[in-house]
Amino acid sequence: MAPQISYTATKNPIKKKLSFIEGGHQLEKLEFALAVAQTKGDEEKSLVLRKKIIELGGNVEEPGT
Repeated sequence: MAPQISYTATKNPIKKKLSFIEGGHQLEKLEFALAVAQTKGDEEKSLVLRKKIIELGGNVEEPGT
């Protein structure tokens, strides 16, 4: 009898990386919206956007990287 090789597929490892990229893109959009709101002097909108940025984990990268 030939040896049997078992294979268990891993759960989509790419999904984690894609979700990180999508989250990073969403973070960039929120930061841009925050900059626009601050430029216009809209404190209420700025506060809401800051909370959303914190919920996403904030910006863990240094600027320009």
